[in-house]
Amino acid sequence: MLQINKDQAIVESRPDIISAEETLALFVGFVRRQYPVVVFVMLLAFALGLVYVITAPARYTAHAKMLIDTRKIPLFQQQSISGDVPMDSASVESQVEVLKSDNVALSVIKDLHLTEDPEFARPSGGLIGTFVDFISNPFGSIASSSELSESDLTRQALRVFQANLAINRVGLTYVIEIAYRSLRPERAAQITNAVADAYIVDQLEAKYQATRRASAWLQVRIRELRDQASTAQRAVVTFKTKNNIVESGGQLLNEQQVAQLNSQLMITQGQTSEARARLDRIETVLRADAPDATVNSTVADTLTNDVITKLRSQYLEYAQRLADWTARVGPDHLAVIRLRNEMTEIRKSILDELRRIAESYKSDYQIAKQHEESIQRQLSQAVSQSQTTNQAQVNLRELQSNAETYQALYDNFLQRYMESVQQQSFPTTEARVISPAGRPQTNSHPRTFLILAISGFGGLICGFGLGILRDLSDRVFRTSDQVESLLQTGCLALVPLVKAEEIAANSHHRKLDPSGASQKGIAEGSVQTSKKGQSLPDPRKIVRNEGPMWAVIDAPFSRFSEAIRAIKLAMDLNGVVKTTKVIGFTSSLPNEGKSTIATALAQLVAHSGRSVILVDCDIRNPSLSHRLTPNANAGILEVLAGKMSLEEVVCIDASTNLVFLPAVTKSRLAHSSEILGSSATKRLFDQLRQNYEYVVVDLSPLAPIIDVRMTTQLVDSYIFVIEWGRTKIDVAQHALSQAEGVYENLIGAVLNKADMNLFGRYESHRENYYYNKNYSRYGYTE
Repeated sequence: MLQINKDQAIVESRPDIISAEETLALFVGFVRRQYPVVVFVMLLAFALGLVYVITAPARYTAHAKMLIDTRKIPLFQQQSISGDVPMDSASVESQVEVLKSDNVALSVIKDLHLTEDPEFARPSGGLIGTFVDFISNPFGSIASSSELSESDLTRQALRVFQANLAINRVGLTYVIEIAYRSLRPERAAQITNAVADAYIVDQLEAKYQATRRASAWLQVRIRELRDQASTAQRAVVTFKTKNNIVESGGQLLNEQQVAQLNSQLMITQGQTSEARARLDRIETVLRADAPDATVNSTVADTLTNDVITKLRSQYLEYAQRLADWTARVGPDHLAVIRLRNEMTEIRKSILDELRRIAESYKSDYQIAKQHEESIQRQLSQAVSQSQTTNQAQVNLRELQSNAETYQALYDNFLQRYMESVQQQSFPTTEARVISPAGRPQTNSHPRTFLILAISGFGGLICGFGLGILRDLSDRVFRTSDQVESLLQTGCLALVPLVKAEEIAANSHHRKLDPSGASQKGIAEGSVQTSKKGQSLPDPRKIVRNEGPMWAVIDAPFSRFSEAIRAIKLAMDLNGVVKTTKVIGFTSSLPNEGKSTIATALAQLVAHSGRSVILVDCDIRNPSLSHRLTPNANAGILEVLAGKMSLEEVVCIDASTNLVFLPAVTKSRLAHSSEILGSSATKRLFDQLRQNYEYVVVDLSPLAPIIDVRMTTQLVDSYIFVIEWGRTKIDVAQHALSQAEGVYENLIGAVLNKADMNLFGRYESHRENYYYNKNYSRYGYTE
C-alpha cells in the first residue's frame, strides 16, 4: 500500500547516528516516563539511610601508626638463623595480613578480657541490625551470654573484633595504620594500642620460636654430621691400613722407594759400564802380540800396582843396559843373551800380573752386573707395588673427600648453632609504634551526610536501573512511532481512554436533543405491548448508554471525538486511491476496543448525514450485538440463510439514523469462517455496497481465530485497533504476519484507550498539542 511504502521510506531515510539533540530527547523522554519509579526508589533509599542514621549507635574510631623498620641494629648485623630477607612491598602487605590474623586478635581478646565485655558478648547492631537478625533467624531463641560456652564467647568476640578492626598500609611507605571502632572512645584507643603491642609480641615470639626450633634441629643435625665425619675418617684410616698406604712428609713411601731405587740403578749401571771398560781394555792388552805391548800397556790399575811398576822399572833398566852392551860386545855376547832372557822373564812376570789384574777386573764387572740386576728387580717390584697403590689412591681420595665434606659441614653447622644460641638471648623485631592511639574526640560512625548522600545517590542509580529495566521489559505499544516503525503502517489516530464522568461533563447532545428527554429515557420508553397487555422490549431498537460508544454524540468536542474524526479523514483520503466503502475493524486480541471504535465511527458518519450501516461480523462472539441490541432475535445469519430480508433484521437509531445489522446466535458456531467466505455473504455485502455509502464491519480478532482472513473478498480496507499499553508488540506483529490479505489492505492502525495523563511521558514532542490549554478555544473543554 501507499501508506506502507511511505513509512518504509521514512524509516530507511533515518540516519544511523543519533544526534545530541535526539539523545537528549530520548533521555528526557525516559525521565518523563520513569520519574515516578526513580523518585520513589530514591526516596525509599534515602528514607532507609535516614532510618539507619537515626537508629545506628554512635561509634568512635582510634588510630595508631606502626613503622616496619628495615634497618638492623649494628649488634645483630650477622645473618639471622631464621632467614631474614629485606622488606619489600609484598612483605609489608604480608605484615598487614598478620595484623588482621586470628592469632593477634585472640591475643588482644585474652589480654583485655573482651569476652566479658557486653559490646563483644551481646553486640547490638541497632534497629537495622536487629531486623536483619530477626530475618536471618526469625524463630531462633536468643541465648544470653551466660548460656554460651567459653569457645562460643571467644568466637563471637573474635567476629565482632575483626568486624571493627581496620588495617591499612599508608601509601607506598613502610607505615601501617591500625584503626579500631568501638562504642566507647576509651575502649577504642585501648584496643588499638593493644593490637600494636600484640603484633610486636607476636613477632618476637615468632622469631624466638623459629630460632629455638632451628637450634633444636641444628643440635640433631650436628650430632649426625659429627658421627658421619668420624665414620668417614675411620674409613680412610682402615683403607690405608688394608692397602699398606703409608705417607711420610706428605709423600707415599712406595713413591720414595721407587725414586731411591731408580737413583741406585743409575749409579750401578755406571759402575758396571766402567768395570766393563776396564775389562775390555786389559783384555785388549793381553791379546796383543808385540813384546813391548805388555810393558808399555796403560791400564789404570798398572799405574798404582807396585809389582808392575817395579818390574817395568827393572825392564827399562835392562833394556838400556842391553842396548849399551849390545853396542859394546855385540848381540851374541853371553851377557847380552842372558840380559835378554832376564828381560823376557820380566815381561812374563808383567804379563802374569796383568792377567791377575784382568781377573780382578772381570770379577768386579760381574759383581757390578749382579748388583745392577738386583737393583733392577727391586725397582720392578717397587713400581708394581706403586701401581697397585695408585689404584687404591682413587678410592682413598673419595673417602678423604667425603671425610673433609662431613667435617666442613660439621664445622659450619656448629658455627651456625653458636650464632642461634646467641640470638635466642637477643630477639629483635622490625616493627615499632610511631604514633600511639589517643582517645577520639568525635564519633566516626554513622556519617550522617555521607550516608544520606550515598543512600540518595544509590537510590537514584537503582531507580534509573529499575526504570531502564521497566523500559526494556515494556514490550507494548505506547507511541505512534512504535506503530509506524514496528508494524510498517501509519498510526491513524490516538484514541484516549474515555471515562463516564468525562462524557457527562462534556455532553452537549442532551442539551441539543429536540425531544427534551435523555437518550436513556428514550431507550426505556421504546417498548412494545404484548397481547396480554404486558410491556415487551422492541427487538429492533438500539439501546443507548453513556459509554464511549456514544461519546462522539454525547461529547462531540472531546479528544475522543476528534480522534474518530481523524480515522474518518484517513478513511476518506484512502478512498481517493482505491474504493473504500467497506471498512473492517479488527485487532490482535479481544477487548482492545475495536467494536467501540467501529461503532463510534459509524455514529460519526451517520450523525454527519451520510448513509452508513454497522455490521457485526464477529459471529462467534457478537459482543457488539449484545451491547447495542440485547433483545434482537434475528440478524445477519437469518439473512444469509434466506429466512428473513435485510430490512426485517436491521436496527435503526432514531437520533443518528445509524443502521445496525446485528449477529444473533443461539449457540457457538464452529464453522463461522465458512459462513463469512460463502457466496451468500458476498451477495449480501454487494447489496450493502449499493444501498449505503459506508459499510462499517466489526470483525473478530486476528490471533484467536481465522475468520478475518476469510473477509478479504468482502472488505475493501481494514483498520487495526491496538490497545495502548496492553497489546504486546510481538503478538500484533505475529497476527498481521499471519494475515497477509488483511495487511495488504490495511489503511492503518489506531492506538486505543490511551491514558493521556501518561502519554506525555512517552511522546513529549506531542504533549503541547495534546495538553495545551489554548486548544480550548476550538471547543475542547477537557
